[in-house]
Amino acid sequence: MFTGIIETMGIIKEVISTGTNRTFWIESPISAAFSIDQSISHNGVCLTVEEIKNNQHRVTAIDETLAKTNLKSWEQGISVNIERCLQMNGRLDGHIVQGHVDATATCTKVVTKNGSWEYTFTMDEKFATLIIEKGSITINGTSLTLFNVTNNSFAVAIIPYTYEHTNMQFLKEKDEVNIEFDMVGKYVNRFMQFKS
Repeated sequence: MFTGIIETMGIIKEVISTGTNRTFWIESPISAAFSIDQSISHNGVCLTVEEIKNNQHRVTAIDETLAKTNLKSWEQGISVNIERCLQMNGRLDGHIVQGHVDATATCTKVVTKNGSWEYTFTMDEKFATLIIEKGSITINGTSLTLFNVTNNSFAVAIIPYTYEHTNMQFLKEKDEVNIEFDMVGKYVNRFMQFKS
């Protein structure tokens, strides 16, 4: 479990393709503090630490993960958002995040305001019932609040701190992002499907 509050950013240092898998060596300021078999959120995707070397850690994404996320397009040099798992004795500053990406969305508009930024995204309309005005969503692992919600689009606003401490600062139109819908909303949605 995660909160969607990003701790730091990492840089992809090496990408290795083996069969249908992709393995990534990622350098970050906190990689050396990880332990083998630890679950870490990378752009919202929960991946298991397999090896640690110097200030880098190694993770592998399998075919199922690659099919549902933007990890298939990760290349050397890109920045990824990193978060360690939730500690049960701490505050939940974002919202409950599983690290299980539901889909990807495409950035269609970036507007620079006077001190903030607004991003608009489109997604598959089949997920329309999982987003609500002022609800929560995770974008590349970052817990954000939705507005201007339609059946296939939504917007989020970014404050300076989030902009400076996540890879939202590098996001541009046509970029693909990982999205995870609010877990409570997903359970309510499934319950209503069976009720009707």
